Amino acid sequence: MWIVLFIVALLFVLGSALLLLRSAKTSKLPAQIKPQPYDDDDGGW
Repeated sequence: MWIVLFIVALLFVLGSALLLLRSAKTSKLPAQIKPQPYDDDDGGW
């Protein structure tokens, strides 16, 4: 009985980790967003 619960918990953890990895890879910014230049862009410190 404990082995079945352990396997179900392991599958749940692996499934949620794969879902998080897949959603993290597909998050991209929309095409309308452009990088804004800095006001003080002299290239140095």
